Amino acid sequence: MKVKHFSKYLFMVAILVSAIALSGCKGDKSDKNTNKAPATDDTSSKEQDHNQASEKDAIYGGSIVVGITQDLDSLDPHKAVAAGTNEVLFNVYEGLVKPNENGDLVPAVASEYQISEDGKMYTFTLRDGVKFHNGDAVTAEDVKYSIERCAGLLEETDPSVKVESALSNVKEVNILDDKTIQLVLDKGDTELLAYLTSAIVPANYDKLDTEPMGTGPFKFVSYAPLESFVVVKNEDYWGDKAYLDQVTFKISANTDSAFMELMAGSIDIFPYLTDDQATQLPDTYNVEVGNMNLVQALFLNNGAEPFNDMKVRQAISYALDRQGILDMVAGGRGTIIDTNMFSAFKKYYNTDLAGTYNYNVEKAKELLAEAGYGGGLTFTITVPSNYQFHVDTAQIIVEQLKAVGITAKIQLVEWNSWLEDVYKNRNYQATIVGLDSNLAPRDSVERFASTASNNFINYNNPDFDATFEKAIASTVDEEKVEYYKQLQAYLTNDAASAYIQDPPLLVAVNKKLAGYTFYPVYVQDMAKVYYISE
Repeated sequence: MKVKHFSKYLFMVAILVSAIALSGCKGDKSDKNTNKAPATDDTSSKEQDHNQASEKDAIYGGSIVVGITQDLDSLDPHKAVAAGTNEVLFNVYEGLVKPNENGDLVPAVASEYQISEDGKMYTFTLRDGVKFHNGDAVTAEDVKYSIERCAGLLEETDPSVKVESALSNVKEVNILDDKTIQLVLDKGDTELLAYLTSAIVPANYDKLDTEPMGTGPFKFVSYAPLESFVVVKNEDYWGDKAYLDQVTFKISANTDSAFMELMAGSIDIFPYLTDDQATQLPDTYNVEVGNMNLVQALFLNNGAEPFNDMKVRQAISYALDRQGILDMVAGGRGTIIDTNMFSAFKKYYNTDLAGTYNYNVEKAKELLAEAGYGGGLTFTITVPSNYQFHVDTAQIIVEQLKAVGITAKIQLVEWNSWLEDVYKNRNYQATIVGLDSNLAPRDSVERFASTASNNFINYNNPDFDATFEKAIASTVDEEKVEYYKQLQAYLTNDAASAYIQDPPLLVAVNKKLAGYTFYPVYVQDMAKVYYISE
């Protein structure tokens, strides 16, 4: 069996040029490749330049407070569901590979790896000198345990661990020697690497729920529910060490509460500003602008009335003035999307779907009448109260829907209630949130397979299911592109939900700081943040 060797493998080798990288040893065998993973447009890099001091001016040391508006749903990285949890734990944990700011997947706990031409065997060489935060060296047994835990392969499984469906394709995790791990898959998979960002944790450690233990640039100090999550610099980190000595993630009930603390100067970085708040900041802060890399939508429960009728869902989609929403909640920033994938996925993003539901009040009324709701209808939008951006969006949608005879009511709930009632139990009619994704296109659409445990909108389309199976089974890049575009088309044409935008990310950063970095995934990387000399 032939393999191609990589010392620093870029993720888009897998998804943009898999014919070269994974289908044999054809073409250039250089370790270097200029192809990139899905990345945002140039907005974030241009906007943040104004606050980037030269690293020669960087000061090592100091502490900062980062405002967040969502409590952590688990300290165990394999149990965390919320994107807001994972963006914080990014500082504590690492996988065999990890994403960088350019959207590349680069070696982390592993120093290099090989992928067989048929995509059925992944072989990793473990990096020398990687230690857990308690000082113990990472072993092959730890890596094997971590992957098997995420793949549901352990003899004794914990039902609260979130098993990655992509990793269920892993048949065996073999230790070849004390520095080499080999994953054997049932079927070839050219997207698996993006799922191997899953955290490597100690095999013989039972306190992950209360005392996180990873390999990242920061190590855990304390956690007070609904109050704070504190980390300190990992002096034994294998890579570039963090500048800051300590970071406190201050948990606020909502954006307004965090903004009040920001105005008082008690928060140094806050990544969820509304457009209106950004204009009110004192001159002690800069505003960095990027993309959230989320799919914000009015998600509709396809299994509940009235949204079990496709015509009603289509009517809702026509009734939304998306540009009007962007203008009101984001000062015109953001990127309108028409399906459950954001444009950063480049060639996988189906641009042909643009304008499928251009704002059309008359068309919306016509569809409602055909569905038997000519006299109007009423429904409830359940929104997590800690995300002001989604709350503001809901308020605008309520007003827009009045034009077609729809009365929408907003129900604000706490984040934990949203996770339990909406996401887990699917007890709702409509909701507004943002869905994140890792760097595999599969991750953007997988949740809508009819059998997916996280298919919280109850979408059910046999053609979608069949095409999804073809997409993940294919190792031919051109085929995968077309399959993923077709999957997006099913979601859009069926109006599975009313897609709105990839929202802008407005970040308040104390002018004494530099180094804040945007990623094409949902993370808050504090290792690159530093104080600048005055």
